[in-house]
Amino acid sequence: MTESFRRSGEYPQGDDHGSAYPQQQSHPSSSPVNPEWPPPPAYRPVHVEPGTTVWPGSGHGGDGHGGDGHGAGPYAGHPGSDATGSTAVFAAPPAPPEGRAPAKRRAKGPFALLAAVAIVAAAIGGGTAYGIQELTGNDTVASSSTSASVVPTSQKGTVSGVAKAVSPSIVEISATSNAGSSTGSGVIITTGGEIVTNNHVVSGASAIKVRLNNGKSYTASVVGTDSKKDLALIKLENAPSGLKTATLGDSAGIQVGDQVVAIGSPEGLTGTVTSGIVSALDRDVTVSTDESQGQQQQQQDGGSGSEQWPFEFGGRQFNGDTGSSTTTYKALQTDASLNPGNSGGALIDMNGNIVGINSAMYSAASDSSSSSSSAGSVGLGFAIPINTVKSDLASLRAGGSDS
Repeated sequence: MTESFRRSGEYPQGDDHGSAYPQQQSHPSSSPVNPEWPPPPAYRPVHVEPGTTVWPGSGHGGDGHGGDGHGAGPYAGHPGSDATGSTAVFAAPPAPPEGRAPAKRRAKGPFALLAAVAIVAAAIGGGTAYGIQELTGNDTVASSSTSASVVPTSQKGTVSGVAKAVSPSIVEISATSNAGSSTGSGVIITTGGEIVTNNHVVSGASAIKVRLNNGKSYTASVVGTDSKKDLALIKLENAPSGLKTATLGDSAGIQVGDQVVAIGSPEGLTGTVTSGIVSALDRDVTVSTDESQGQQQQQQDGGSGSEQWPFEFGGRQFNGDTGSSTTTYKALQTDASLNPGNSGGALIDMNGNIVGINSAMYSAASDSSSSSSSAGSVGLGFAIPINTVKSDLASLRAGGSDS
């Protein structure tokens, strides 16, 4: 019988770990071996590197079972031996301290950053981008789907909740022109002081004053106007820090019957809140593109107070004559109470997202055949869809189509 004896220092051993080979299995071999000291499995040789361990064994790393070292049974990690006495050389990774598990590596660098961004994106889940604008600059507009709520959970779906969340983002605009002064509303869209309103609110104005929800007033200048869409972008001069911006929603998701809230400054009553529903979609509203039409109406109204911007709907003219220079846009119709001064203010869904900019309203007082006793809203108001506003922002920032 041929026995295999281990050489001194050839195989690992220790006082506390018992045999270096805890399991015993028989291996096919051309020569019998002593079961007490079975040969370890073979591994392919590798180049000698500093700190490697040299084991006696096969120079070709084969064991007669495929030569890949995976058929060696319970002794994976140790070289086999053959009759030639050649040596197989390979490096083993350093073992962890006794009784201590190998440490797990933590992701570092760009991979960790991407993972963190992915977690944040998942948390947002298509919701509001309000927090992003605080990180990316003061000219970034917060935008979201109508499913994202900026209203506190405890007040979600309530008019009071919407009013509390959005009112700080709605302003009163006073414009002075050669014809006198008029009052409208606007929506703060960036922390830098950009405000969206109607073109007819600031059309021909020589001076613009903006009154915030907290009662403080600031001077503003026109950035860009688009008379064909009745939109304008103005910006506060020396805008204060901490401005509360509105979140622009998605008007494509609005349906007839959806509840909405309107906030503006009718008749100069800053921060007035009314509510109603969306009465119809895609109404063709025609307004004048000639600023003189609005000025003429102001003069008829005494040259001060809230504007009475003329518009045409359903073949009829309201608030005066629109003149020969007009434009038509698709509007949301609402029965939320709107009065002169609401122009440029916000139409808001019950999640607190802006879905429209109020632009035209019919008041019986504007009808020459009506008496003063019938003055006030009759539930016929129109708003420019917010998706129209968002698509026009880049142009407005560049001066608008009227520049």
